[in-house]
Amino acid sequence: MSTINLKITGMTCEHCVRAAIKALEGVPGVEKAEVTLTPGGAVVHGKADPQQLIAAVREEGYNAEMRG
Repeated sequence: MSTINLKITGMTCEHCVRAAIKALEGVPGVEKAEVTLTPGGAVVHGKADPQQLIAAVREEGYNAEMRG
């Protein structure tokens, strides 16, 4: 199992966090997603395409990018 770290911006509340988790966990290969409001990020466990993860978050209305 691999771990992918994302930076997510645009979330303002716990509803946003839940929406991001649901979006990330809907991507094939994701076993678990942990999202934090502050500082705005996600740790995704599983074997998923990072670009699909970013696209899923953007579809919810937030910005996402790989965290170096």
